[in-house]
Amino acid sequence: MSPVRIALFGLGPIGRAAGALALSRANLEIVGAVDVDPRLVGLDLGRCLEAGRDLGIRVTADADEMLAVVRPEVVLHCTASSIERVAGQLRAIVGRGAAVVSTCEELSFPWLDDHPEVAELDELARALGVAVLGTGVNPGFAMDTVPLLLSGAAQRIDHVSVSRVQDAAARRLPLQRKVGVGISVEEFEARRATIGHVGLRESLHLLAGGLGWRLERTERTLEPVIATAPATFGETVVDAGRVLGVHEQVRGFVEGRERIVLDLRMYAGAPDPHDAVEIEGVPDLRLRVDGLHGDLCTAAVAVNCVAAVLRARPGVLTMLDVPLVSASLGPLQPRPTAGPTSP
Repeated sequence: MSPVRIALFGLGPIGRAAGALALSRANLEIVGAVDVDPRLVGLDLGRCLEAGRDLGIRVTADADEMLAVVRPEVVLHCTASSIERVAGQLRAIVGRGAAVVSTCEELSFPWLDDHPEVAELDELARALGVAVLGTGVNPGFAMDTVPLLLSGAAQRIDHVSVSRVQDAAARRLPLQRKVGVGISVEEFEARRATIGHVGLRESLHLLAGGLGWRLERTERTLEPVIATAPATFGETVVDAGRVLGVHEQVRGFVEGRERIVLDLRMYAGAPDPHDAVEIEGVPDLRLRVDGLHGDLCTAAVAVNCVAAVLRARPGVLTMLDVPLVSASLGPLQPRPTAGPTSP
């Protein structure tokens, strides 16, 4: 069976990590790459991925031309967190008949806000017979898919708690900026509306939807984690009294009761990084996972979802709509011929 033809859309840290992983998979063939960074445009993709060899694929800023010429079956899309910013990119990809796996956090559960472009994208994807999936390690796996998988062993569920601890110093620079590593408390307060992790509320609704709970209200708290002494993380120095990162929590209520708590601690120097799920019910269930590195595992989830979107129904989907995602190391089932879907 021939490898699945894929293209890379976005060559930031996550896009490059996903590309390097895809390059190692015999069941995938990279046929194109897009990025708007002038430092990358025109380079051989092998240099961007530090492959140690040229691949004969030039990075281009012209996405439509690349899509038209190489005709990928699936595009790994790794550009931005906001649906508003990526909607045009996704329409261009789907319009060329390619399925999409995107690390856009808002796309992991895209119906929380008024995004008319999502309905338009869903209609286009259905018409052309391709799937569009937003995913990653968080949202998309650690705080939603993993607790849903554990819930399969429960007879009754009263409450779900999910906690994730990440050392931001071990993460890429854009994420450190998102959580405010090194800024003052005053700047944190001024940026409160835009600082923090994107995707926590998406995970909350994805988890609730998978359990069949309709959330009547949600609550969110966001607080800075403050350095009590000067600390150095690689080239980053954080003085005492400045921000190391965030402690963020969202809570979901059903029929007046708190039923879900998602607790995220993402700050430089966070001890004992791990993910934990606690389900109160019959029986009580607990699960701890070590090693879910945000960047490495986001790239892995995205690449491993290629097989899932090939088998999924057309349209804008979430992780609730696709087959179980696993490391896909063997031949991948080809995508059905694109075409209008049945009413």
